[in-house]
Amino acid sequence: MDKKCYFIDLDGTMYWGTKVIDGAIKWINYLLDNHIDFYFLTNNSSRTQEQACQHMQKMGFTGIKPHHFYTSAMAAAEKIARDYPSKKDAYYIGEEGLKQALISNGFTINPEKADFLFIGLDRQATYQDYSYAVRLVKDGCKLVGTNNDRLLLSEKGVNIGNGSVVAMFEYATSSEAIKIGKPHNAIIEGALRYAKVAKENAVIVGDNLETDILCGNQAGIETIFVTTGVHNMEDCYKLDIKPTYIVANLKGLID
Repeated sequence: MDKKCYFIDLDGTMYWGTKVIDGAIKWINYLLDNHIDFYFLTNNSSRTQEQACQHMQKMGFTGIKPHHFYTSAMAAAEKIARDYPSKKDAYYIGEEGLKQALISNGFTINPEKADFLFIGLDRQATYQDYSYAVRLVKDGCKLVGTNNDRLLLSEKGVNIGNGSVVAMFEYATSSEAIKIGKPHNAIIEGALRYAKVAKENAVIVGDNLETDILCGNQAGIETIFVTTGVHNMEDCYKLDIKPTYIVANLKGLID
């Protein structure tokens, strides 16, 4: 049987903000040392692959490369480019990761007349930015949400996630966004293509039952739930979302 390829969440699984989660580095080193394929599958659209790699290297992760990262920004830009090949004018609320993904997929950043408005995490966005973007959607621009995380973990605690911002735009514009990130199929389908892996050989690893684990369950992919982030074991029953496996710490995955 082919070896498994792990698609690993970041926030809450590898780290909180700039704080490494116990066991994360040891497990990644184990995968690297044993030549086991893995990719970081993140709903965070703000960083480019290079920035995401540098962020982890600064925290002490070694041996990882930019190609190990697949983000919701990449999935969103690829999905819309594939589904709407003749419409390439776009505007966005987001950071460098989303901007680069759009340009890499042939989009022109056009704030005057955009076919699509992509909503990603943007820590510098203002009321004026949001209001202008709402007007674009009201004028006919299609709303795209890179991900729908309610909350984002940090070393200081929880922050507002991009899903809360997407929901604000949906409410303000009376429209529904095209949804990309976990738990929606678009991101895992894009990640499997990116990694050239069949879903039968994939495993999704994460701390969020409503995104990571539900994504795997809906796609028919094995899941490993690690209780170091958003949810705990009791939440499996409260939310009625059952992972394939549960571990308290990623060190438990090392033989």
